[in-house]
Amino acid sequence: MPMPDYIDPPAPPEADFDRLERDRAHPHPIGPATSHQHVHSEESLRRITNRLSRIEGHIRGIKTMVQDDRACPDVLVQVAAVRGALDRVARLILDEHLSECITRAAADGNIEDEIEELKAALDRFL
Repeated sequence: MPMPDYIDPPAPPEADFDRLERDRAHPHPIGPATSHQHVHSEESLRRITNRLSRIEGHIRGIKTMVQDDRACPDVLVQVAAVRGALDRVARLILDEHLSECITRAAADGNIEDEIEELKAALDRFL
């Protein structure tokens, strides 16, 4: 479902990419400490960050719809679209984790720890 024209979030400022580049070799600040550092490609980080920025703009649009007293079914359709978009971001993150982090852990010989961390994350996510 395409996003309505009134929801067109700006691209993230370049400073965000500088912060991502600086922080990309550090463990994620949210959640429990992990046994390895998450190092992802700049392209992957941009792709996920851009999707999250679009979702953020979409949510602002929903807020405006509510403030403008738009019809509840219209608002609910947009809420469903955001939920779907968040699910797709989660899928991207999971795919990246499986292809990069799990593979790296297997090569480093600590696959069991990584799989346990993945199971714990999936338990919280699902």
